[in-house]
Amino acid sequence: MSVIPLVLPDFLLIGLGWLLFHKLKFSAEFFRGAEQLVYFVLFPALLFHSITQTPLSLGSASTLAEASLAVMACAIAMAWLALPVLRSDPAAHASVVQCGFRFNTYIGLSLAGSIAGAAGQTTMAVLAGIAVPVSNMAAVHALARSNGGKALREILRNPFIIATILGLLVNLLGIPVPKPLAVTLGRLGACAIAIGLMCVGATLSLSGGRSHAKLAAWMIAVRLFATPLAAIFIGWALHLSLVERQALLLFGSLPTASSAHVLAARMGGNGRLVALIMSLGTLLSAITIPFWIMVGPH
Repeated sequence: MSVIPLVLPDFLLIGLGWLLFHKLKFSAEFFRGAEQLVYFVLFPALLFHSITQTPLSLGSASTLAEASLAVMACAIAMAWLALPVLRSDPAAHASVVQCGFRFNTYIGLSLAGSIAGAAGQTTMAVLAGIAVPVSNMAAVHALARSNGGKALREILRNPFIIATILGLLVNLLGIPVPKPLAVTLGRLGACAIAIGLMCVGATLSLSGGRSHAKLAAWMIAVRLFATPLAAIFIGWALHLSLVERQALLLFGSLPTASSAHVLAARMGGNGRLVALIMSLGTLLSAITIPFWIMVGPH
C-alpha cells in the first residue's frame, strides 16, 4: 500500500501556509498570533489528549523514555561531529547544530495518528514530550552566553513539557478524563495540527547560507538519514513493540522544528542559515519520510 496518501495531507497544509504568507500576503503578525495560539493552548491540549488515549504502564513509559533519549543522544553527537570533521566556523555551527537534533512535533503527531491510530499518537506524544526538554537544553547550550538561568526557567515553564508530565501522571495513575473534557481536548488537538502545519509552511525560506553548504548538508543528512537509522537499531535493541518501533522511526525521521530559526535569531545566531536548513529539510522530508515508512518495521 502506498504511503503517499498518508503523508500528502500534512504537506498540503504546509504548502497552504507557504501560499497564504508568500503569495496571498497574510501578515507576519497573523502567523505570529497563530503560532502563539498553537504553542500555548492547542498543542499542549493535543499532547495531553494523545497521551491519555491509550493506557500506558510504568514499564512501557520508561522504555519509551530510554528510546527517546537514546535517539536524541545519537542525533546530538552526530550534529556536533560536524565541527571537527568539517572544521566549520564555530559561530555558524553553534547556530545550526540544533538542526541535527530538533524535530517537528506537529508533523510527527499527525503522521503517527495516520499510520498507527491512537496507539501510535500516544507513543509519539510520549517520545516527543520527553525529547522536548533535551532538545531545548542542547540547542540553548550551543547558543548560550550568560543566560543559562533564564533558559532553564523557560524550559521548566515550557507548555509542551507541562502537558506531557500531566498527561503521563493521569495515564499512569488511571485518573479518568471526563468525556466532555476529552472531546474538547480532541477538537483543540485537531486544530493544533492543521494550524501548526500551516505555520511551518509560512516559515519556509530558501534564501541565504550558500557559504555554508557543507555544514547545511551535514545537518540535513543527520536529521533525515542518520537519525532514522539509529532509531531502527535502538527500537530493535530495546525490543519495542511494532507500533513503538514505527513511532520511534517516524520520530527519528522528522525534519527540524520550524522554531529553530527563531531561537537562533533571538540568541544572536545565524537565523537565515538555520531557516534555510529547516526549509530544505522540511521539503526533502516529503520524500524521505515515505521512504522510511516503507522500509521500516511492518
